[in-house]
Amino acid sequence: MPRILGVNIPEEKRIEFSLTYLKGIGVFSSRKILKEAGIDINKRAKDVTSEEVGKIQKIIEEKHKIEGELKRIVMMNIKRLKEIGCYRGTRHAKGLPTRGQRTKTNNRTVRGNIRRTAGSGRSKLEKT
Repeated sequence: MPRILGVNIPEEKRIEFSLTYLKGIGVFSSRKILKEAGIDINKRAKDVTSEEVGKIQKIIEEKHKIEGELKRIVMMNIKRLKEIGCYRGTRHAKGLPTRGQRTKTNNRTVRGNIRRTAGSGRSKLEKT
């Protein structure tokens, strides 16, 4: 199983889709990286040589923000919104949807109001 920047890549999938297991890399970015590295997008991840893996890692490190760095940037952006007290920041702080979705009916899981069906919590009655 190839390992790129600390993430295990599935070997049975095409390398084009295997790279999307890295947070911050989608199919478009994956194709761009492979084109720059000169690797066929139809090649399976298990068939990629260690030299090609090195090329991929070098390109990703130089030009893309992934995994921990990307998470840190997103958290800093949310923290900034909360500090300035804007609408989106207050919605983040309350744990509510930030992009205008309705909350009267949907979004129960976001609000923490998870309802179960009426009979789901009962134990089965034994017949004797």
